[in-house]
Amino acid sequence: MQFLLLIYGVERDYTSLSEAELGGLGQAYGAFTKSIIDSGKYVGGHQLQRIGTARTVRVRNGKQVVTDGPFAETKEQLGGYYMVNAKDIDEAVAIAARIPGAKTGSVEVRPIVVMEQARPA
Repeated sequence: MQFLLLIYGVERDYTSLSEAELGGLGQAYGAFTKSIIDSGKYVGGHQLQRIGTARTVRVRNGKQVVTDGPFAETKEQLGGYYMVNAKDIDEAVAIAARIPGAKTGSVEVRPIVVMEQARPA
């Protein structure tokens, strides 16, 4: 099964880190990423740009409405994700618990819905 591990944190907390702290966090993420690649569980993942670069799109009554930033006014913002292969939700949760951001924020574990692709006749 595939799972999306959504990493949430408070963006301003990261902007106040020293260069040494940022370097340590980068090393921790690098080590985690290498470990799940080596285990064969890694499917993909990326860090996201700052929330100020985001746009939220809605279509209401046939009209497109675009607003700056994320949709919800929340304390934590989505900062990145991993997509992993795991035998079940328990294994995905165990992987998520090893993500460095879980120590200061949260990681949402979501199963992926696999859709059959239409095949040409």
